[in-house]
Amino acid sequence: MAELQIRSAVSTDLPRLMGMEHACTTDYVWQVDVSSEAGQIVVTLREVRLPRSVRVDYPRDPFALADEWKRAGVLFLARLDDQSAGYIYFQERLGSGAIWVTDVVTAAEFRRRGVASALLSSVYQWAAERGYRKIFVETLAKNYPGVCLLKKNGYEFCGYNDQYYATYDVALFFGRTVMK
Repeated sequence: MAELQIRSAVSTDLPRLMGMEHACTTDYVWQVDVSSEAGQIVVTLREVRLPRSVRVDYPRDPFALADEWKRAGVLFLARLDDQSAGYIYFQERLGSGAIWVTDVVTAAEFRRRGVASALLSSVYQWAAERGYRKIFVETLAKNYPGVCLLKKNGYEFCGYNDQYYATYDVALFFGRTVMK
């Protein structure tokens, strides 16, 4: 098996990254239930099986991402078998001591091979080396594979926002404390 390599992306990588299949298919979604009881708000995140598989489109236009990537973030590229296998994009929130991950994408032909976990691990290491305290990741509530990935990698549910994306989809937020 070829070695997975992770490096900072360069401008010549961008067309391949934007052209990756950003959508996924799922048989499950995460439903957010909110109730207010005796002076407290209770949020429950529960797994719901769908009657059939559905395609989950990416909440942002992949071809507009390059403009965002150029602003003020960090973009790591994963390479496997001499091909671009995935990427992760994150921004530093200096005042909060946190890293905010907005995009974790694995090319369809490389999924379920540890690429996304390796990308999350590389961000964790990067954050630890620079003294950050927390990493936050956002994902669609209907991105069941993404939520499972985050939970598997030690991220805990820490919030949600209705109509967060331009598509009016619900965003779930997961966080992980960075140990020094």
